[in-house]
Amino acid sequence: MKNTGVIARGIVTPILKQGDDLIKQVCDSLMKSAKADGFTLNNGDIVGVTEAVVGIVQGNYASLENISKDVRAKFGGGPLGLVFPILSRNRFSNLLKGIAGGCDKLYILLSYPQDEVGNKLVDIDTCDEKGVNPYADSFTEGEFRDIFGGETVHSFTGVDYIEYYKEIGGDCEIIFSNDPRHILKYTKNVLCCDIHSRKRTRRLIEKAGAERCLCLDDILNEPVDGSGFSEYGLLGSNKATEDSVKLFPRDAKDFVLRLQEELRKLTGATLEVMVYGDGCFKDPVGGIWELADPVVSPAFTDGLIGTPNELKIKFVADNDYADLSGEALTESIRKRIKNKDPNLVGNMLAEGTTPRRIHDLVGSLCDLVSGSGDRGTPIVLVQNYFKNYASE
Repeated sequence: MKNTGVIARGIVTPILKQGDDLIKQVCDSLMKSAKADGFTLNNGDIVGVTEAVVGIVQGNYASLENISKDVRAKFGGGPLGLVFPILSRNRFSNLLKGIAGGCDKLYILLSYPQDEVGNKLVDIDTCDEKGVNPYADSFTEGEFRDIFGGETVHSFTGVDYIEYYKEIGGDCEIIFSNDPRHILKYTKNVLCCDIHSRKRTRRLIEKAGAERCLCLDDILNEPVDGSGFSEYGLLGSNKATEDSVKLFPRDAKDFVLRLQEELRKLTGATLEVMVYGDGCFKDPVGGIWELADPVVSPAFTDGLIGTPNELKIKFVADNDYADLSGEALTESIRKRIKNKDPNLVGNMLAEGTTPRRIHDLVGSLCDLVSGSGDRGTPIVLVQNYFKNYASE
């Protein structure tokens, strides 16, 4: 820590497939990287493993037929309303196909001007110009098109999700509202497809008179005809093939504990381990809030519990040591950090240090480092995370 703070390394691995020994592959890849690049593994280092490879090696997959069967069993096969699905080919297109196969007709209620995670359907400024109030106004597709025309193409993907979802949803109608209860004008059987707001959405719909209301985590939360399953159901799933999805991993806690123990045997050090999914951050251009998984991390070891307890160095330097500089200032700041209050919540000395949960912060860092494309680094090693300016 004399010259370098937090270090995050993407660790290259072989291409991992169903049935591979993931713990062995993680350990082998870490040790190979450490030897090649000349670093050591130490107490307090953090190993992040992306949820994708955990689910892959588990074989935690489900077919669209599995989804259809579970939906039909839980709703009876009649008309079904889908409330607040996000606009995503990767995240929702296959789910929509599977759900459509489990009912006779779909009513899809889209939120606007953007979905829950920030994918824009129309521009909020356009809503203002046309006198539309997203908090109060609801529309049929025809009414929506009359107002907004063809201004519904996603700026990043180039996809018009209204047309795309109609094409793959079979016999379906698209409607628009930010009031989830609006779906009850069309059907009393409802599947809430939002992620982080799903409990409130379900509560409002049930109170308004739904006959049957479930959420995505109620679908494939148990195996169907030998399929994969997850405690999060369809939440956190991704398109695998044209007729299957990879589900969010299960038994992730057991995995992180076993990996931590194996790394302890290899290195003699206690490393923290986490499984991470989407990071939690917002794109400043597209407005997309990245977190389309139900959580940043479904499992982590105990050293990643809690929130940071940090002083704001520049605040202390400007206010308490304004007359110092050079080595005198450095030593004073280090001494202040070493003797800081163990709980700085509400203290002005910690203002602006963003005390998010440690596993959310580290998981977001891991997601940014590994990316979701062709880097080939599904493991991230984070070092010096728990050290600070006063560490030796």
